[in-house]
Amino acid sequence: GMNFKMNIKPEVKEVLEWVYCIIIAIVLALLFRYYIGTPTIVKMESMYPTLVQDQRLWLSRWGRTTKKLPNRGDIITFEAPSKKKYTYTEIDESNSVAKYENEPTSLWEKFTYYVLEIGKDSYIKRVIALPGEHVEIKDGFVYINGEKLEENYLQEGIVTDVVGAGFTDFVVPENCVFAMGDNRNHSTDCRAFGCIPLEKIESKVWIRIWPLN
Repeated sequence: GMNFKMNIKPEVKEVLEWVYCIIIAIVLALLFRYYIGTPTIVKMESMYPTLVQDQRLWLSRWGRTTKKLPNRGDIITFEAPSKKKYTYTEIDESNSVAKYENEPTSLWEKFTYYVLEIGKDSYIKRVIALPGEHVEIKDGFVYINGEKLEENYLQEGIVTDVVGAGFTDFVVPENCVFAMGDNRNHSTDCRAFGCIPLEKIESKVWIRIWPLN
């Protein structure tokens, strides 16, 4: 057979090798970020005083990769639902799963949305209740299966209530979690939009990397 060998100038070859290396590095970084973990910066005040604005956290994506439900007390991030608030007539406490209605459909849209996370909003909240648990929000507290939940991570004097229409007395559906911000009066969370399905949970806060104290 013919020995077909491309004759590329050494300089061009070097550039191509660099491009190749950069592409591989980007792919590996994206895979790592999607399946294993990524740093993030706290932007909102909904988790105060546990998390403060501009803190840097390391998020573990391992739970998403292994499809494992988080535990009560874990701080998680999840994709923001498309429907963030309800009127009284829209609330159906027998179906308390958050609604996700404008999900991307094409492969490229899914890649940019889920992997590159372009145009995707995420919330960071604390897991309060797990599948099958009966949640009641009353008298300023959370009750799980009829027992008052002790929440020592909240600031002194913080009460848990629902302003306007919301989920206040329901059972957490299969494969879902109920999550709220620690800064209860300044947090849009599952009280407003319902429980988060496992496949919408993106990560769990693993450690704080900055500030170091």
